[in-house]
Amino acid sequence: MTIAFDVLEPAPLDPSAEQTMVPMRDGVRLATDVYLPDGHGRVPVVLVRLPYDKCGRYTFMPALAPHFTERGYAFVVQDVRGKFRSEGETLAFAHEVEDGYDTIDWVARQPWCDGQVGMWGDSYYGYTQWAAVASGHPALKAIVPRVTSADLGLFVGWWGDQVLPLYGADYLAHYWLDQNIYGFQPDVTIRPLAHLYDEAFAAIGARARSLDLMVSCTGPESVPRFHGKHPFELLKVPVLNSVGWFDNIAPYSFVDYEALLARPQQRSLQYLVGDATDHENYHLRYVPISEENDHDVNDEALARMIPVYVSPGLDFFDVFLKGQGDAASIPRATWFLGNEDCWHTSPSWPPPESREMRLFLGSPERATDGIEGGALLSAADTAAGVARWVHDPADMVPSTFVNPFSLLREWSDERHVQGRGDVLTFSGEPSAQPLDIAGPVSAWLTVGSSCSSMHVHAKLCDVYPDGETHMLVRGELQVRETDYGRPVEVRMSNTAHRLLPGHRLRLAIASSDYPLYLWHPGTDEDPWLATECRTNEQTLATGGSAPSFLGLTVVS
Repeated sequence: MTIAFDVLEPAPLDPSAEQTMVPMRDGVRLATDVYLPDGHGRVPVVLVRLPYDKCGRYTFMPALAPHFTERGYAFVVQDVRGKFRSEGETLAFAHEVEDGYDTIDWVARQPWCDGQVGMWGDSYYGYTQWAAVASGHPALKAIVPRVTSADLGLFVGWWGDQVLPLYGADYLAHYWLDQNIYGFQPDVTIRPLAHLYDEAFAAIGARARSLDLMVSCTGPESVPRFHGKHPFELLKVPVLNSVGWFDNIAPYSFVDYEALLARPQQRSLQYLVGDATDHENYHLRYVPISEENDHDVNDEALARMIPVYVSPGLDFFDVFLKGQGDAASIPRATWFLGNEDCWHTSPSWPPPESREMRLFLGSPERATDGIEGGALLSAADTAAGVARWVHDPADMVPSTFVNPFSLLREWSDERHVQGRGDVLTFSGEPSAQPLDIAGPVSAWLTVGSSCSSMHVHAKLCDVYPDGETHMLVRGELQVRETDYGRPVEVRMSNTAHRLLPGHRLRLAIASSDYPLYLWHPGTDEDPWLATECRTNEQTLATGGSAPSFLGLTVVS
């Protein structure tokens, strides 16, 4: 049977922009739209380089352009190499350093450019900003990478020490076959997983070389990226790191942010803005998302969303491209506290007044006994306890989201998996007063397995008074037998969220989350190539000398 698929081709050119085919150093030409402000002379430029169609509804660049031009910027949007109207090989990440340099060089030489270039954008077009930093072009003066990562933790596909998102492979399979984007649904029961997309590729008549490289590589160096020094080593321009508390890429974004803060020469260049949004810019205040507030299908909702979406970057560019105002006027951290519906600023992230709160895992014998499970306690049990469960690769814990990039649009209730016998839960008491979480969250867990390695998936959830349960943050870790029996840290990213009175916290722990995450076959075989699987007994220790606990960052 041939798999069905849809094709997204280039949208019509926007009549308010002029398209130019900009030549790169090897002669390949990249389709580039230029939007100019009224009555312009030589003005600063904001550049966006993306693979999702510069004229398409998905990234709504024609709708964004007036917000930049009305502030006095030229707005330049380019299809990256091999995508939509641009020429060249379709290969993710491989050419962005050189193409970024050549594009900035072309922009800086135009009669309408004053020599100041900033870059802005989400996801892959946040990554192209880091590639441009690695290029070292002197005209690049500021960047605003949104919901993104420089180090591609999402796309490193070897059997190593990570729990890999299978949706990273899914992204490459759908978006990086050729110029177009393809929609299809693979059969996730196929084994080995290395052949998961073969039927779709055969039907389409093309393969995603980027995916083949990822599946066959032996480490991150096998995926073409920067071809030289890392951009963090070369960074000399200010960065507005923009994150969403419900964005599935946020853990990778914070790895970048923390790494940059740890570098003395780059620390002073870092700014942070964090909002209660997911990767597709849906906001917590609107859940559940109605059609009225769905900017993906409703143009009025999009018009309301865009000013909030672009304002932090525009204010940042006004200072660092136009020289309007003092850099000291921009807070180092600007963050939205979910459920309080309020913005805060602080001189650092997490806020200086924050502190750690530990909630210890108790009553492990009840952890797999229904949705409530064990307890979250203010003090550890003096006596040691153990929770036991079975990881069956033939019956994995189903993912609660279909599309992890639009978590708030789906707003899934976690209860339908939390009653399973292979999902551990630990629930706290109802909060008597508001509890404000603002900063990193981690789970320190003492685990073991009958296999030489295991996957740990941890989710921190907000449990409503009626029992409805929604995920706040999550983390994944592959644990080797050398770490069995001692606490390991499962980092669960950062959040800013108010737990309302009457609400409770719940920590859920499992060994699988399929099909969003790559399976663990229960053996040492490469999960891309494995066809056989084996059940494993897993354990979690609590109390005693090595208690497991949840670490929260809270503010008064």
